[in-house]
Amino acid sequence: MENIYGIKYLKPQVTLLQETGIGVSESAARTCYDSFANSENEVIRKIQDTLPDAKMCDEINSIEESSLLDDLAWTYFHHSILEHANLSYLIRSTSRGVLQEHARHRIQAISVRSTRYTMSSIINAFVASMGDKEFFIQKVLSFDMFVTADEEYNKLEISAMFDKLSFQQKKVDDFNSIAVAKSSLVFLDEFKNDSQKLFEALENGKKKRNVGDAFKHIITDNVKVDMVVTFNLRSLKNYFTLRDSGAAYFQIRWLAQEMMRVTPSKYLNLIIKKQSYKE
Repeated sequence: MENIYGIKYLKPQVTLLQETGIGVSESAARTCYDSFANSENEVIRKIQDTLPDAKMCDEINSIEESSLLDDLAWTYFHHSILEHANLSYLIRSTSRGVLQEHARHRIQAISVRSTRYTMSSIINAFVASMGDKEFFIQKVLSFDMFVTADEEYNKLEISAMFDKLSFQQKKVDDFNSIAVAKSSLVFLDEFKNDSQKLFEALENGKKKRNVGDAFKHIITDNVKVDMVVTFNLRSLKNYFTLRDSGAAYFQIRWLAQEMMRVTPSKYLNLIIKKQSYKE
């Protein structure tokens, strides 16, 4: 947790889901120069005379060092061969603000927790509140949905969400029809005198499809976002160079640093000149 500009923020969590290794990148480079015989890795030398079988491929993917890749990365700046190595990260609890920054990196695969499908609990809390703002605030506060970690500040966020939903409720003819699944509408009469039981019934009932379509406007950049991202090594070099900079937005800098922390050194050695990641 960090205090930035007077507000406490939670830092993201990152796990490396998969890595393809650097062996394919060396194989690609050796193909360019027809220099398989010069490799310090025995399995690469074998490619000169044979097509790799499954066992050889496993050995290629387990290569830890390559002097050729080091020369190409740092002496000749031939970075295209790094595109053959890929890494995938599971990212938890970064912000929607970071997501906007992240999307500017064109060459990545990214899958993000969808607000279209995952806002049901917030809307259920509002419907169940039946106008009781404090009920709504306390219920949404328990969802732990913000990267900001100051409870009083988060109450302000949730209060604003309530006000936006209340405004919208007055503007549409049948708010509940866009907020609650048809099969759950019966709960509104059944539990009309008990907000907690109504909330539980709505939570256990069928979810309104694409409920976020009507309500995405209520949330801010402080809402937590989970995502899986995959970079090739050349794009990851660009990402770390830009986002580990002191000029980067502080939340994406935290994310880049956490991604760097879980990235094996065999990749970092090829894309980061400074060895600070080993400290």
